[in-house]
Amino acid sequence: MQALVENVKNTIVGAIKGTGEIVNAVTETVSGSLATALRGTGSVGKALTEAVSDVASGVIQGTSQVGGDLGKATKGAVIGMLKGTKEVGGEALDAVGSTVQNLVKTTADVGGDVANAARQAMEGAIEGASSVGVKGVDAIAAAASGAIQGVGGVGKAATDTAADVARGLIQGASNVGGDLGSAARGTMLGVLRSAQELSGQTTETLAATAGSVVKATADVGGDIAATAKAAVEGAIQGAKEIGVDTAEAASAAATGALKAAGDIGATAVEQVQKAATGVIAGVKVVVKAPFGK
Repeated sequence: MQALVENVKNTIVGAIKGTGEIVNAVTETVSGSLATALRGTGSVGKALTEAVSDVASGVIQGTSQVGGDLGKATKGAVIGMLKGTKEVGGEALDAVGSTVQNLVKTTADVGGDVANAARQAMEGAIEGASSVGVKGVDAIAAAASGAIQGVGGVGKAATDTAADVARGLIQGASNVGGDLGSAARGTMLGVLRSAQELSGQTTETLAATAGSVVKATADVGGDIAATAKAAVEGAIQGAKEIGVDTAEAASAAATGALKAAGDIGATAVEQVQKAATGVIAGVKVVVKAPFGK
């Protein structure tokens, strides 16, 4: 639906040039475009996924074309998507994940700041969810997973980017009073959904991402023990989804969380070790060296 991408892009360009205001302009454009595109399709499942992908691309392309703030555009797009899907009775949570994934990917494609896009997408997901009656924790997890999947791949560069995006997601959730545990859980889910396998590189990405989540939680004054545990739970859930070794995925997440706690201080190590090891979600979680076998 290239026509939809172009239509949204042109509308965004006109709206930003006309008012200079980005969040509301994007919210209204996205909400209206989705409702129009989906009305009369009968089934909104596949049509919704395709439409949110096209709309997200159009938003970022249009905002980039006029030098607008891509982060604010991302926030507006997520809020608008939630409003638009409510109007047509779409599956909002699927749409959150798809929208954020496409926003982050398109932001990367145009050379934008993906960590900032992730932070603003998370803020949009939380604010938008409350306005349309979607459970906040579910929207947070969906947004986090989508953001990490938008980074794509598990090479060294993607591992570093995933860690940056994870930090942005925690900051965004914190900024608008969202549940940090849900953000951590969704972030780890996203790593495994992206990888679809459990290679050495995937375990490195899991560890680095869990560590980033713990450090970001400490930076915003959150509960690092709860976040570390949620990160391990997300790794276990993701491993089950893609059919790989849950104990290995959980171990990678716990090891990364504990390593990050070591950079924070002795109390943090104690808290994380207690929360993120032992039996979690029916899986025995063992931390790898240098934190003991």
